Amino acid sequence: MKRRAALLLPPALAAGQAAAQGAEQGGAVDLLLVLAIDASGSIDADEFRLQREGCAEALTHPAVLSAITAGPRGSIGVALVEWGAPGGAATVVDWHRVTGSSDAQALARAVIEAPRSRQSWNAIGDAVDHAASLIAAAPWPARHRVIDLSGDAPDMRSINPVEVARRAAAAQGITVNALAIEGGRPGLTRTYEETVIAGDGAFVMTADSRADFARALRAKLIREIA
Repeated sequence: MKRRAALLLPPALAAGQAAAQGAEQGGAVDLLLVLAIDASGSIDADEFRLQREGCAEALTHPAVLSAITAGPRGSIGVALVEWGAPGGAATVVDWHRVTGSSDAQALARAVIEAPRSRQSWNAIGDAVDHAASLIAAAPWPARHRVIDLSGDAPDMRSINPVEVARRAAAAQGITVNALAIEGGRPGLTRTYEETVIAGDGAFVMTADSRADFARALRAKLIREIA
């Protein structure tokens, strides 16, 4: 109930409430990270499984865990969002605090076991809006806040255009990074560079295919956490 109420608050007010809750739930984390994963109609069942398994593998990789524990507080907060349908982005795994291997394994299980949300088309702007609201309502404060959006196509059907959404996120101090799954769409990395990323130090990383997703996401997570 508190989480739903916080999502309806203005960003500044929601962030203040989240900071207060954080004092009760273990204090600040080094990073709040939303993994915003493409679950649109272009993703078949096998590709979707590769994507989920890639997330789980990356989150539990020793190099990623090493980057987490090397931070000043030795912990990060991670949530998983699926996007696709206009206005339909969904939180499929709520916030998990990760401080080591056992936390990462619990998060990985949640990622694998969460039901797939119902999505269609490609509404990247709405995904960024949803992820920014989720960060504003997080249970812990963090100096660094990142939306990590992955996809295999450009924005198509957003209710709120991605240009507006990414600028709004950056204005809240959120960095929007992207992972372009090139596959049969050469040039997507450049498109994401020009239309999706925003904020301090924002970057795009490329996966050559769904099978390459885990490697690319792992490298991306290490860079974001470090």
